[in-house]
Amino acid sequence: MKAWMLPLCVGLILSVKSMAQEVPVLLFPGGAPGETTSFIERADSEGGRTGGESVLRITNVGEPTITIYPAPEELSNGSAMLVCPGGGYNILAYDLEGDEVCEWLNEIGITAVLLKYRVPRREGLEKHAAPLQDAQRAMSYIRAHAEEYNINPNSIGVMGFSAGAHLSAMLSNTFETRTYPASDAIDKISCRPDFCLLVYPAYLDGEKFQLAPELKVTADTPPTMLIQTEDDKSYINSSLFYYYALKEAGVPAWMHLYSSGGHGYGLRDTGSPVNAWPVRVEDWFVELGILEE
Repeated sequence: MKAWMLPLCVGLILSVKSMAQEVPVLLFPGGAPGETTSFIERADSEGGRTGGESVLRITNVGEPTITIYPAPEELSNGSAMLVCPGGGYNILAYDLEGDEVCEWLNEIGITAVLLKYRVPRREGLEKHAAPLQDAQRAMSYIRAHAEEYNINPNSIGVMGFSAGAHLSAMLSNTFETRTYPASDAIDKISCRPDFCLLVYPAYLDGEKFQLAPELKVTADTPPTMLIQTEDDKSYINSSLFYYYALKEAGVPAWMHLYSSGGHGYGLRDTGSPVNAWPVRVEDWFVELGILEE
């Protein structure tokens, strides 16, 4: 019997420390599409703090990778989630919206896959152009290796924060056409996520109270959940407009709107009610059939 057919054994482990694979997977072994410049990757923790802790920021990413965080065997429900950190498409908040999120997913039995996509923005290209190539390749790679990772190829989602949520929405609506030249059999495998989670998404709204023009929501867009606060003034319309587009297209959609909490809190305790958002997401996972009651 496959792991995703087994019931989740609630209460076996109160806290699970994630164990990421030691060597990340290079998404484009022959070089990322369109890259002509060598980038020297940089990481620092001096750019600010959230919840009383520093935030690891990574930039100058020229070789996109994924890192697999396998769910513990005794908890695994067979689902997986591609995790896209935010950072304005210029940096990646790699621990706040990456590692820490992967650990939470493992604790509830979901295999996490952390995407290190290309940043900063490439001159002459749309802000999301190179990252979308990376996300498409990552989703296809996960599905191609589903048996190896002991996951259900029909239960692979994507989630993101801020710009990473915009990337997740782009992947959720741009899966019928590959945005880079196919190079091998992996690129022939579907890159459509089975579900999508957007936490304080950015850039989803356009001008004149409309959805951003690059987002083409249809009935085939995967079921989606949004987490948003009212005082996230720069980006609240991202969630509101996208939610409305989902409902108009008949896509199952959930949104939890909190009065306060701002932007960029991740999973950390900032003293706001929005910090309970993972509990609401777990309720959603139950409704999707990913978790049991």
